[in-house]
Amino acid sequence: MKKLSFIACIAITITIVSCSSSIKRTPNDAYIPDMAYSRAYETYSDHSNLKEEGVNYTNMPVAGTIARGEEFPFPYTQDAIGDTTNYSLSKSVKNPFDSLSAKDLKEAERLYLINCAICHGDKLDGNGPLWKDGNGPYPAAPKNLMTLHMPDGQMFYSVTYGKGQMGSYASQLNRKERWQVIAYIKTMQKENVGK
Repeated sequence: MKKLSFIACIAITITIVSCSSSIKRTPNDAYIPDMAYSRAYETYSDHSNLKEEGVNYTNMPVAGTIARGEEFPFPYTQDAIGDTTNYSLSKSVKNPFDSLSAKDLKEAERLYLINCAICHGDKLDGNGPLWKDGNGPYPAAPKNLMTLHMPDGQMFYSVTYGKGQMGSYASQLNRKERWQVIAYIKTMQKENVGK
């Protein structure tokens, strides 16, 4: 019984001490208040009121970031109308795919036939269904890719941003696929030189 009353006395003492007002109950200043007291927002909720609340939120990724799964960043942006600076500078960019495996070459050929052959032809001769030796619905002859000797970087620039009559294919082909199609074109050009 003495043990039980002793334990009860200790428990009451601890309770009284812990409820004392002499112990500081407020935290100190936060070093990084945005992290200590974060404002939780749902991802797809309306963010239009954040500026009024003093929150800097642009809804855009930081410049220069690369999305997960994206590789081989291209350092040049699209030129303004009448300017060809970045187009000229893109000559120096090398294709990260020097050569393709048989599987990748087959996939690059498939991508070429789906996206490019309609204009440039399945033989890369510039005689696709839209041109048909000038009898097709397209008024301008597409480039003959077998005789077009353009650096890889400029080809990538043209496919990414469009050039002349050709529009951009950046929405149809991701960065890796564009490089693979260019490697396929270069492979076909090399094979054609040997014939």
